[in-house]
Amino acid sequence: MTDPSCLAVVLAAGEGTRMKSDQPKVMHPIGGRPLIDAVLDSARAGGAGRLAVVIGAGADKVRAHLAKAAPDARVFEQRERLGTAHAALSARQALTGHAGPVLVLFGDTPLVRPATIAALIGRLGAGADIALLGFATDAPTGYGRLIVEDGRLVAIVEEKDADAATKAIRLCNSGIMAFRPGLLPDLLDAIGNANAKGEYYLTDAIAIATARGLRAEALIGDDESEFVGVNDRAQLAAAEAIFQRRARDEAMAAGATLVAPETVFFSHDTRLGRDVIVEPNVVFAPGVEVASGVTIRAFSHLEGARVASGAIVGPYARLRPGADLAENVHVGNFVEIKNARVDRGAKVNHLTYIGDASIGARTNVGAGTITCNYDGVFKHKTTIGADVFVGSNTVMVAPVRIGDNALTAAGSVITTDVPDDALVFGRARQEVKEGRGAAIKAALVARKAAKPAG
Repeated sequence: MTDPSCLAVVLAAGEGTRMKSDQPKVMHPIGGRPLIDAVLDSARAGGAGRLAVVIGAGADKVRAHLAKAAPDARVFEQRERLGTAHAALSARQALTGHAGPVLVLFGDTPLVRPATIAALIGRLGAGADIALLGFATDAPTGYGRLIVEDGRLVAIVEEKDADAATKAIRLCNSGIMAFRPGLLPDLLDAIGNANAKGEYYLTDAIAIATARGLRAEALIGDDESEFVGVNDRAQLAAAEAIFQRRARDEAMAAGATLVAPETVFFSHDTRLGRDVIVEPNVVFAPGVEVASGVTIRAFSHLEGARVASGAIVGPYARLRPGADLAENVHVGNFVEIKNARVDRGAKVNHLTYIGDASIGARTNVGAGTITCNYDGVFKHKTTIGADVFVGSNTVMVAPVRIGDNALTAAGSVITTDVPDDALVFGRARQEVKEGRGAAIKAALVARKAAKPAG
């Protein structure tokens, strides 16, 4: 449940130089959305009712993105890179006078589950002044180590400041922390930079709080993968793999069949109903909703599309944004649907492009058909009625309407409206010249034989 008084401060000021990119690190996608969006969504779902994001100097792309994607978030700028505590202090305006708990998250750690965040905040209500997310790992190198005594977290030692005994500790710091109301600003002011990197570490708040008699606790997560951070392309790919594994497991647990799960790729908002069958090598880009009882055949790509129950899509089909398939529609191999409604029971089975169109119920669209929807400047709509038979290789030049129960002859080019129940021809008249084909072929063979060798 969202707590309107809980403030999430998301630190997203890192330059991301190891990404070797013109894009800010937190704008790189995982599950079809930017890293920063994944963090903000988890923060909201975990209980944070207020958001503050700290970006780096010059991160104009992040600022512009947040203005659209998270207009409720307050954005602050860290002009110098002096550590995590310094970054948090950049949001002082949001912290000062804030009467609720404060959560600190990182914009490049996108896999923390909302339930884990909610559990962390819950520790504050159970008596902790500070709660921190930790994890146990057999590969702790690079992480700060948690020093726990009698069930209390008393300090965090960064890797570069750790001695051999401390480096052997397997409990590690995720960096994600929660503070009871009114506590964080004063702790931030007390943090110094007497360490190997000369930076102001937010983790030093633990030792300062302990020295003041405050209680800090570590919540040890069960799933180490929640705390994977992204600093380079390899780590981005690793995070994507974790996201995809989760999404596949969740889809199958909810009643979908993935014939070859490792070959199916989801986006953060993919929705599959029960008894959906997904064959190998299918990609769900953002904005896809598939109802129960649908079959998505192999090598299909769906984006921004809705598919109603009983439909069959593919193999090798492409549904682009605005594709809306009604119940029991069939869309077959090498068919592309864009910004088009295909009504109940219609079939578009072979080698066809349907764009900016509507197709009525039970209509059959023959192979090689296209809607010519673009005149070089504007898009135009094609309307095909119910119970229409569209002959193979028909070209419909929009704007145009084919009436109910009409039939178009194969190979026709349709440029004007067709009334209900009509048969329409729109092609040149066929002529046959007896023997002419053989004569042409003989002449060509003779010409080839007469050419000089070489």
